[in-house]
Amino acid sequence: MKNIKFVILALVFGVFCSSGAFSQQITRFGVVDTAKVYNAYFRNSAPIRNYEKKKAEFQAEINKRTDELRSLQEKKLEYENSGNDTMALRTEAEITKKKDYLTEYTNAKNVELESLQKSLKNSDEFYKKLYSTLSKIAESGGYSMILSLQDANAILWYSSSVDITNQVISELGLN
Repeated sequence: MKNIKFVILALVFGVFCSSGAFSQQITRFGVVDTAKVYNAYFRNSAPIRNYEKKKAEFQAEINKRTDELRSLQEKKLEYENSGNDTMALRTEAEITKKKDYLTEYTNAKNVELESLQKSLKNSDEFYKKLYSTLSKIAESGGYSMILSLQDANAILWYSSSVDITNQVISELGLN
């Protein structure tokens, strides 16, 4: 009987001692689709409405110019079919001129839209709120690190508990 009690006691003691080795904290990672968050955040904001309005205006102008070019192409074809080479050449010159203008206009407006979009994405207010929210969610959810879905290398937030910098310095004997 004493042997059985001793074995049971030894097993219980062994379980308690080994449980510390197996109770390592599991690191939880979170992933955020920042593009989706960005779109949801700015969906109804005045700057986004302004951006969308300008984009629609620019597209309407491009469509108008493209329709003009189609019309001129049809005229040129009519002139060529009727044998009026002089008017066909004049129309061709006008088409070339309008195509060049349309290309320049499109490029300039695309640069303008990209600039507007970049300034919206770099909004300090948005990023302050994003990082504050990420921190709150990560800490309450037990996450050690939050990564960006768009950029594999981007760590959006991390817990100081995963930072082992001082431990590495100490192990290297650099303290």
